[in-house]
Amino acid sequence: MTTNRELWARREAAVPRGVASMHPRFFERGANAEAFDAEGNRYIDFATGIAVCNTGHGDPRITDAVKAQIDRFSHCSFQVTPYESYVALAEQLNAVAPIDGDAKSIFFTTGAEALENAVKIARAATGRRGIITFQGGYHGRTLLTLAMTGKVVPYKASFGPMPTDVFHTRFPIAYHGFDEQAALDGLNAVFASAIEPSQVAAIVLEPVLGEGGFYTASYEFFRMLRKVCDTYGILLIADEVQSGFARTGEMFAMDWVQKATGVRPDLMTVAKAMAGGFPISGVIGRADLMDAPGPGGLGGTYGGSPLGCVAGLEVLKIIESDDLCGRANTIGGRIKDRMRSLQQGGIASIGDIRGPGAMVAIELVHDGDPNRPNPELTREIVQRGADNGLLLLSCGIRGNVLRFLPALSMPEEILDEGLERLSQVITQCA
Repeated sequence: MTTNRELWARREAAVPRGVASMHPRFFERGANAEAFDAEGNRYIDFATGIAVCNTGHGDPRITDAVKAQIDRFSHCSFQVTPYESYVALAEQLNAVAPIDGDAKSIFFTTGAEALENAVKIARAATGRRGIITFQGGYHGRTLLTLAMTGKVVPYKASFGPMPTDVFHTRFPIAYHGFDEQAALDGLNAVFASAIEPSQVAAIVLEPVLGEGGFYTASYEFFRMLRKVCDTYGILLIADEVQSGFARTGEMFAMDWVQKATGVRPDLMTVAKAMAGGFPISGVIGRADLMDAPGPGGLGGTYGGSPLGCVAGLEVLKIIESDDLCGRANTIGGRIKDRMRSLQQGGIASIGDIRGPGAMVAIELVHDGDPNRPNPELTREIVQRGADNGLLLLSCGIRGNVLRFLPALSMPEEILDEGLERLSQVITQCA
């Protein structure tokens, strides 16, 4: 048997250090909410490949669809000869996305590609150059999406200069004492000091910050943003790369916003859980905006892979047939209840518990003080968790947030086992 240590030595010799791996454990096999490494060790997976496998590892409905597609063809490029699965996936997403009026969709390969193309569409539609994003937001690793990302280390450090005409303002985080009005004042300060609103093509934000710490933008803030956008002719782009496809207890996080406020985005970016582990991403938006770039202005050789398209169609079926939105709310509620029980039981290190659906996080601080983050404890819990058969992720600008992204198909008994192990690890570390 090849050991994790032996494989890690090969990795260090062959792969650059820039692509970091959180756990020195080599993934060998997945089964729904469980993962097994090269040595046969079993883990309960609270990471799901960073919110990619909402439908769990190896759902046979998805793999069977992909196998059948491989027997027909694996690639031809939609830009050369189109294929029906691309059109069918676009039709279904257009029908369910919270976009006002007629919608259209275009597909790519990665979340960063989706964000870059959303910017291209916004600029073509408005004739403007400026993009405003938020501190703590994460939008990708290409140079443009790095410019849009609101966290320097490790993403932006040493990679400058960044593309211009991208401006940052603060995201409203009540736990840190920065409310919606303060965030709106910050946005107006950008208009006054950096770029006039008549030159801003779009405001881009994650409805729930992903890498930034799982903070949720309030309904009131979305009302404010929509008013600003409508006043100045600015497009509102929702980055749902991490929050989409039932993760938050609705198909998209913007569904919560639309139902509560009527606010809808003009464009949305999607990826990650879109195809159950097969690479595909997309931009969904108002048809008039999506048609702004001329023929040939958008695309990519691998964009909308046939394998990703058929997998995406199966994911949409599974979300509906298995009620994964309901499961997300149930699973997330169970996680938050257990974390509150620990918090109320005397673990003052758990400062905040938050997140819609099964996009849940706890913020770890010293003695319950929001102004004293505890990234050391966060790292210890992640490492100790792996030693105890749990795959966990951290995030946040301050590195002190533990985030949970379990498969929405996770069986109750596996969830119970995982929460028990997690409770023991947190109790031991804190």
